[in-house]
Amino acid sequence: MSSQEIPDENLPAEQDPAHDAVKVADDPFADPGLPAHKPRIQDIDERAAKRSERAVAFMFTLSMLATIGFIASYVIFPVDKIVYIWPFGHVSALNFSLGLTLGVALFAIGAGAVHWARTLMSDVEVADDRHAIEAEPEVKAKVMADFAAGAEESGFGRRKLIRNTMFGALALVPLSGVVLLRDLGPLPEKKLRNTLWAKGKQLINMNTMEPLRPEDVAVGSLTFAMPEGLTEEAEDFQNQIAKAALMIIRIEPDNIKDKREREWAHEGIVAFSKICTHVGCPISLYEQQTHHVLCPCHQSTFDLSDGARVIFGPAGHALPQLRIGVNSEGNLEALGDFEEPVGPAFWERG
Repeated sequence: MSSQEIPDENLPAEQDPAHDAVKVADDPFADPGLPAHKPRIQDIDERAAKRSERAVAFMFTLSMLATIGFIASYVIFPVDKIVYIWPFGHVSALNFSLGLTLGVALFAIGAGAVHWARTLMSDVEVADDRHAIEAEPEVKAKVMADFAAGAEESGFGRRKLIRNTMFGALALVPLSGVVLLRDLGPLPEKKLRNTLWAKGKQLINMNTMEPLRPEDVAVGSLTFAMPEGLTEEAEDFQNQIAKAALMIIRIEPDNIKDKREREWAHEGIVAFSKICTHVGCPISLYEQQTHHVLCPCHQSTFDLSDGARVIFGPAGHALPQLRIGVNSEGNLEALGDFEEPVGPAFWERG
């Protein structure tokens, strides 16, 4: 079909020569620039700046007080104290106070720093061109100049109240970590050196809960004893028995090699600590023929006929011996406490 045969309404309209040329639009990636800087009230009103400065200083001071409260909590609240706090219910007073004070201390430092940056430090946006990774001397000089300018604009040198309180908060917060070292264990004081044994306290058979008499202990037998007055219902039973538990063994006096052991015994009945001097496991395995006892944890072996000295294993020293005798009722009794700490060695042992 020729063009003459195409209806006029189907022919394309004639184009305006002005539209033949493609219009070049503005560059969509052109730098739009930065909006005009609007000063904050702190920038134009020194009284407002002082208020912001006091607010920042207050938060840093609050952080210092919270850190002091964190440390004081260790002294004030015992580990087993439970209190009711709504809406948490019954919680540990120590854990709650530690979490609250440490949280406030850290939050106050962060909030103070943010408020300082948003209200007092310079908020002028600065655009800079990208540059090569390796800095030119001019760039290095510019960086140092920018740093000095930033330090000046932050008011760090001029606003001594903020600076001093920030230093105080940052200096105190690390003390929280030092105090946490207390959780490595209780302060030993003299608690590890003393047990419930004292002169006149009877030896109580841990199986029958009756006082032990010399005739109750046969040669070659092993009996466990605890101090008179200690009961399994006592709140601190586990702590006390961990230091005071005894092994009672009867050996023919002629078979006792150690002179002091023989003097501290009663008719061949000797009393040694049941607590291993390696890591504190209870000793319970007795070899009748050799008078050796074995710790089941790490196989430390002690000779009960020779002052309970270590003959094998990792234990560092002999088992402490308790001096015993017989009271007027014919029952075995202690003649004092152990003369050295029981259990594993600790930092205070000389």
